[in-house]
Amino acid sequence: MAETRPFRNLGNHEKARQNGVLEDIIPLGLTPALTSAFTPAPIHRKTAARVALFALPAPAANLIAESFRQFGIDTVPVAREEVERLQHEKFEACVLPLQEDAGSIIEAARASASNSRIVIFGLGGTAQDAMRYSKLCINAIFHEPLERSAAMKLVRSSQTLVLHEFRRYVRIPVMTEVGIVMNEGGRLTATSREISSGGMSLKGNHVPEPGAMVEVSFSLLTLPRVWVRGQVTWKKPNHCFGIRFDASDERRQRLKEWIVAYLEA
Repeated sequence: MAETRPFRNLGNHEKARQNGVLEDIIPLGLTPALTSAFTPAPIHRKTAARVALFALPAPAANLIAESFRQFGIDTVPVAREEVERLQHEKFEACVLPLQEDAGSIIEAARASASNSRIVIFGLGGTAQDAMRYSKLCINAIFHEPLERSAAMKLVRSSQTLVLHEFRRYVRIPVMTEVGIVMNEGGRLTATSREISSGGMSLKGNHVPEPGAMVEVSFSLLTLPRVWVRGQVTWKKPNHCFGIRFDASDERRQRLKEWIVAYLEA
């Protein structure tokens, strides 16, 4: 039997999309079985998201392009001498090697009206290399040697951000240096992996124990350094851990406003 799909109220659906809710909306009093008889108006899909593969070696470019293609995302090779394309041509994301000139390339993209909120993926390098550009918000890194399963996993975790398909509680992959002050007075430094309005996941050489009360501080692009109280809620053997922000900390509002602005750009 052919699958029936519920009739969508496109106006409400668009409003829900803008609010970060992607569930199908069924008008009151209409069931999927009854509405299947109606022919919905044609939907004009927006242009597919495009990812610039900037000066990538051919094997890496092919593997990364294949990974994005699995999620309906187009990739566009951009040669090093074509760097100005990142300033004038709209891309949803960019993958570039973390070499000496990576900072100037990211700055050029971030300074353009078209790509100020572009999702940046680094290729190669270490977490310390990424920290050199933390104020420019590198979102994630394809580690070398590049493996198919790892590349696919990274694209899968970040593809909603590239496609601008956000759920109510979005987690933004972003790498930035995070200062951590322990409740008993100790200080740690870690690297963020994902940030949301409710908390963040991090990785560091020294991992606090679950239950520890902390205060974290970090900056993100247009967001000056912000401080938020929180509690460590989990840790893993690979030195990753999670912090849930204190809902009563009013300073969290600045982060929430930044996330909304980031997603709407």
